[in-house]
Amino acid sequence: MRRRALALLLTAGLALASLPAAARAPLDIAALRMATAGPWEGKLEYLDYSANRWFGIPMTVLIEDQGDGVTLIRKAQFDDGPRVGIVRITTVELFDPATGKETSASFRKGRETSLDTTTLRLPAPAADATHWTIVAETTGKDDNRPARLRQTLVRDGDVMTSLKEVDFLDDDGEAWISRNRTTLKRVVGG
Repeated sequence: MRRRALALLLTAGLALASLPAAARAPLDIAALRMATAGPWEGKLEYLDYSANRWFGIPMTVLIEDQGDGVTLIRKAQFDDGPRVGIVRITTVELFDPATGKETSASFRKGRETSLDTTTLRLPAPAADATHWTIVAETTGKDDNRPARLRQTLVRDGDVMTSLKEVDFLDDDGEAWISRNRTTLKRVVGG
């Protein structure tokens, strides 16, 4: 009887695995976020508007899954030059699957604690746990001006990119401006 049950279980598992990705249950934002846990390294880039070029500095990020399926701790570190030195930013992120909102608190030496709530969405269903796009949007301030803020996070296998864009609300029309981006690669064996 145990052999038959095991055979049925294996058959069902193989049948599910052979289904095309579109036929399986879609991956949700909470699961995709948790799949980012681990060490990453790459660069933080800023757009030089006068030169119309991106300039980058090395950065490392450690993302820790807190085991509840919705909370991550993100520890970012980069060298901001001889005047500032090593910058460490620790962010605690809590996602509410019922509302699609993520509340975060970021801590950085010499700065006030940053508290934010963003709305997360998938612009298209995830292909799998390592191929997807999540868009985070909120209103707030950038450069001391009221603005809509959008961060687009793209995971393509072991590479994750994040682009921050701003649309200032104190001017006419909608014009999204790129502010910064990160390009990170998963650290193998980390």
